[in-house]
Amino acid sequence: MKKPVITKECVETILDKKFIRVFDLQYEEGRHYFDATRRPLEKLVATMSDEEFRKALPDAVSCVVIVDLPGKEPQLLFSYEFRYPAGRFLLGVPAGLVDPEDAEKDEPLLETAKREIHEETGIVVDEDRDELFVINPFLFSTPGMTDESNALVCVKLHLQSLEGLTQEGAEGQECFNGFELLTKDQAKEILRNGVDGKGDFYSVYTWAALMYFVSDML
Repeated sequence: MKKPVITKECVETILDKKFIRVFDLQYEEGRHYFDATRRPLEKLVATMSDEEFRKALPDAVSCVVIVDLPGKEPQLLFSYEFRYPAGRFLLGVPAGLVDPEDAEKDEPLLETAKREIHEETGIVVDEDRDELFVINPFLFSTPGMTDESNALVCVKLHLQSLEGLTQEGAEGQECFNGFELLTKDQAKEILRNGVDGKGDFYSVYTWAALMYFVSDML
């Protein structure tokens, strides 16, 4: 089956705001597909060549943060963040957009991860003490109505205590309501139940963090 070809010339801008855009991808005469995206027209995933696509940076980074404290088994760090479309605090990972300044660095995904962890937890990642690595460089939330994408980065924090853990660095519309530290057994329980300890649903990136934490890939 011949794949549709989408070029910049066949893309019509429907909405163009600071943090959201909607484009009409006219992939054939009289045929339309709509793309909700953070990206400007010149950086749309739909119009990238294969080579550009394989070198592309994601929109954001989601962090699998594992805390290693003396005398305790490793624990997975989550926070409760208010998610406006869901209208409630949901269990989630430290995460945030890749800033233009991050994109200019040698390791843009790791730079984003370090900055977001500091903003959302107060912890400064120390590369001499801690471990950072990319789990996956580019994951689509869904290649359906949106092309939004996240990288998954693992950060292992080797700390002496949780002193300094804070959510006072929240920026803009961010609103937090505490942390959650989970052992592997607790993480498995949440995976089995399909809801967090409060009985609420969670995002696919929370699920991914839980699955990675309990797997043998660490």
